[in-house]
Amino acid sequence: MSETEYVVLLDDFGNEIGTAPKADVHDTDTRLHLAFSCHVVNSQGQVLVTRRALHKKTWPGVWTNSFCGHPGPGEAVTAAVHRRGEFEVGLRVRDVELALPTFRYRAVDASGIVEHEICPVYVARTDDEPQPHPDEVAEYRWVDPLELAASLESTPWAFSPWLVLQAQQLHLFDPAPAVRRAS
Repeated sequence: MSETEYVVLLDDFGNEIGTAPKADVHDTDTRLHLAFSCHVVNSQGQVLVTRRALHKKTWPGVWTNSFCGHPGPGEAVTAAVHRRGEFEVGLRVRDVELALPTFRYRAVDASGIVEHEICPVYVARTDDEPQPHPDEVAEYRWVDPLELAASLESTPWAFSPWLVLQAQQLHLFDPAPAVRRAS
């Protein structure tokens, strides 16, 4: 994207306190800001996981959820979900549902860069095959949610910390979740 992207800065209670250029926010003392995560499920009940591009500032080359992003100032989070789904993984998603409205985390990657986000988590559906943007995604896989849950439990270091934390709370990774039964 050629124009400057802004993120919404938040206080400890989740109230908007301003904006900042996205490029300036993620550092070793990242200010709390608004983001989102989305897990995309196909008609076979598989969940899309992506491997972050190798040049990403935070957690490069790490496997993570389908896609993430930051709503711009004044942008509805669900509008940002649709926008980033198309940009990052080339998918038009549908049936976007808020799964974890109050998810929040702070994590530090190996380079010392901090993620510090209030990050509502969504689950969406698609029947399309991803067309990932190479600046965002190195590769992707459709996987069985239970197999992913087992991998997250046995090798959490191979995945983004937010995916590991989200999977512990999402029913998507339960043995018989409603999202997998619905088709």
